[in-house]
Amino acid sequence: MTQVVARYLEGLQDYQKVSDAMHAFTESRNEDTLDEFWFLQHHPVFTQGQAGKPEHLIATGDIPVVQSDRGGQVTYHGPGQLVVYCMVDLSRMGIGPRHLVSAIEEAIVKLLNKQGVEAYPKSDAPGVYVNEKKIASLGLRVRKGKSFHGLALNLDMDLEPFQRINPCGYANMQMTQLKALVAEADVSIISSQLLEALKNELGYLSVETKTGLPVEVE
Repeated sequence: MTQVVARYLEGLQDYQKVSDAMHAFTESRNEDTLDEFWFLQHHPVFTQGQAGKPEHLIATGDIPVVQSDRGGQVTYHGPGQLVVYCMVDLSRMGIGPRHLVSAIEEAIVKLLNKQGVEAYPKSDAPGVYVNEKKIASLGLRVRKGKSFHGLALNLDMDLEPFQRINPCGYANMQMTQLKALVAEADVSIISSQLLEALKNELGYLSVETKTGLPVEVE
């Protein structure tokens, strides 16, 4: 498939509702279903990945903790952070999970370079970093050759909740965001540029834009 669907969800989204829709989409898709990227922001929530350990939750306070079946440890989602869920048929593309992770990381690096920010991935800790601080996190799951979950890019948010956890299971992990590095961190502009970077890295030729969750899984 050379086309991908970019789905934009307006406003702040409930994590569990979007997660349920993502799982339903993944379970119901077939060999003819187009891949999709979902662009959104979440209400404040900590998500604990499959490998998550309770000791990495330090003082979550009034922010809920939700169990997730993505890879990795605990992270935080909230307003001002761009989340992109990546539903990609890896089997159809002929690539493996590592290729997908590298493509997503490279897309984020190229997006940030376009903003004048020098960023890089790390081989021992998935995600993208600037000056040894983490600006983007990745957490994926692959089932029956199809990926779901995705990436979270810090744009213009309150970073304080990250101090309540060991982000991604790393004590003293320092987080940063685009707003600390450049004057503008407009979510619509960044979303458009990140979509273009993802399209290029994964070899899609065209994009179909939609809004809202798929009707069949609402």
